[in-house]
Parts: sequence; C-alpha cells; structure tokens
Amino acid sequence: MNHKIFYFVLVLSLGFIGFKAIGLNNVALQDPQYAPSDPSLKVATFAGGCFWCVEAGFEQIPGVAEAVSGYSGGIEKNPNYQQVASGATGHTEAVQVYYDPQVITYEGLLQALWRMMDPTDVDGQFVDRGKQYRPAIFFHNAEQKLSAEASIQALQNSGRYDKPVALEVSQFESFYDAEEYHQDYYKKNPIRYKYYTFNSGRYQFIDKVWGEDREIDYAQYRPKTSEAADGGQHGRFDQQAFKKPSDEQLRKQLTSIQYKVTQQDATEPSFNNKYWDEKRAGIYVDVVSGEPLFLSTDKYKSGTGWPSFVRPISSNAVVEKEDRSWYGGVRTEIRSALADSHSGHVFKDGPKPTGLRYCMNSAALRFILKADMDKAGYGQYVDLVKKPIS
Repeated sequence: MNHKIFYFVLVLSLGFIGFKAIGLNNVALQDPQYAPSDPSLKVATFAGGCFWCVEAGFEQIPGVAEAVSGYSGGIEKNPNYQQVASGATGHTEAVQVYYDPQVITYEGLLQALWRMMDPTDVDGQFVDRGKQYRPAIFFHNAEQKLSAEASIQALQNSGRYDKPVALEVSQFESFYDAEEYHQDYYKKNPIRYKYYTFNSGRYQFIDKVWGEDREIDYAQYRPKTSEAADGGQHGRFDQQAFKKPSDEQLRKQLTSIQYKVTQQDATEPSFNNKYWDEKRAGIYVDVVSGEPLFLSTDKYKSGTGWPSFVRPISSNAVVEKEDRSWYGGVRTEIRSALADSHSGHVFKDGPKPTGLRYCMNSAALRFILKADMDKAGYGQYVDLVKKPIS
C-alpha cells in the first residue's frame, strides 16, 4: 500500500493529528521470526499488492495457520519498508502462507488469491502503483508451478476479465519479514484498515468481477488421503515419484501401438484410435508416466481423425522439438515433459483463442473421466474440466 498517501488522506478525513507509522527504520530480517514452528505445515508465497489485505484474506481460509507480511522477488538483502517502497530493491510486498496440506490444497490457496486481487494488473494493485506492489506467485517446487500455471490458464479461459491474466510466476528465492507493526495490521488497526481498503477500490473490483462466485466452499479443496484403486493417493498426482521404466519394462507395460508411438515416434491410424471422437469431460495424461497433459475443456473436433486440443494443460507440461522426419517439410513435435514420450505434433491451423492444433496420438494418452479424477490422483484439476469445445 502507498502508506504516505494513505496516512495523508486519513489525517485530513478523520482528523487524526500527528498520526505517524513507527518503526520504518527497522530491518526486515530473513529469519522467519513470525513463522509457525509446526513442521507439518507447507509454505506458499504470493503477492497481491498491499500485504495488509493479502495477509488478512489468507488468514480467513480454512487450513491456513499463519500468513506473514514481507518482501520477496528482489535482490536487496534484509530490506526495510522504506527501501522496498522506493521501488529500488526489486522486491514486491508479499505474504508467506503457512498451511496444513491435510486441510487445504495449493489449488485452494490459488482460488483464494484470485478473490483478493487483480491478476491482470502487473504494474501495481488498485491505488498502489509501482513494481513494489506487483502481483506474483513465487512457487517453491515444480508441483506448485504446475498448479499455478494450470489455474492461471483456467482463469484466462473463463473470460472473467476484460484484460489478459498476466501476473508473474517465478521461482521462489527469498522472503524477508516486514516490520512488526505491519503484521496482523487488520487486527491491530481495524478502523484504519477498513478505511484504506474501501478507498483503494480493491473489494469493489472483486465484487464486480466475481459476483456470487466470490464466496466459495473451500471444503472442496480439502485433499483426500485414502488409497486410490491404482495405489496412488487421492487428489494428487505425484510427479516427483515417477521414474521412467526400462525399455524392457515398457515393452511389457505398453501395448504394441502404445510402445511404437511413445518410444519409436510412430503415428497411429486416423479415425481408428481410442480418443479421436471422445466427447466426455475429463483429463488426458501420459500413458507412461501419468503426468497431466491435456483437458477435455480444450479438446475440439478437428476433422483429422486424431484427438486435437487448442492448448496443453500448462506451458511446461509438454516439450516442443523440431521434427524433420516428415517428407517435404519441418514439423513441431510434442513430447511429454516428464516421460519424454512422443505424443504428436502441433500445427498453426487451430481455432481461437490460440490458433493452434495439438494433434495427439490416442496411444500416447490415457483418458480419465471427470468423476474418477480425484481418486486417480488428479483432484486439483477437477474444477478446470468441462466438456469439449466441439
């Protein structure tokens, strides 16, 4: 928040004579002095403008044990508020969220984040302008990155915003606690906090964008812990646990056509494959690793006889490679990022909004119905799934 403007307006409007924030010269140490000591808690780091507001928002979410205001995303070590507010440190006001993964998933936290900020404004948030108020998601591991990218893509596809969703998604590097007087500001100074938030326009914007969807039942983001039929954990695919089988094992595990497509870069026959005309809602995962690749939400009938999509589930779910094996030209091959399976090709003749056609081999995919996604380990993607475009 722009505290100088806020305090000035507050004095004029409310007649608070001599009000002045204290402790501006205190150093915000990297030592997490406000972090809970419970080792079972996980950590997420978000920025959504004024950390007073973001901290207050997350502390209302079930499963969140503590939200700490601070600074992240910059190069200055141990910055204080005055340094960050100057815009010279590269840091943005951020909040570190300590949450119980048995109560709420990371996707649940993302849904909360969307309902407390504007992900289309990369130059600040509401009345607070400058890179020191830019929104961001600082992911701590590959799983958080994948979830963030998928959630952003779904948010973009929803058409809820007039402008593109463009907030920063970056690897977490460091977090420095803000000064003590910033922590739990909404509790310590409720009148001043409410006055600031009302005049910022934050919640007026959120009400306009989300309407009745602003309030959601976060119980739907509570992870399941019972064993799935395939031996995995409900609600969460663990990509870090995957180890690619040997060639001998793959020959036993896969059908002949699955092996030829994924391991020998073959192409299955058009109109004579499992998913070319699949119209049900669900998720398409790599047949070797189970890593999520595509959603039915982005599937359309291309007329080619192969399952076609306008985009992958996230930008890092697949890898593009130059393919010169085709006579007379160069194509762009699509391979799964984790298992390195040949999946298909991408062409620039698709429909809006991407103009792309991800033409995949059914033999490289495994389709999981929406109703079965949670027990199969893909519960975090359920809310993103819709029936195919066509």
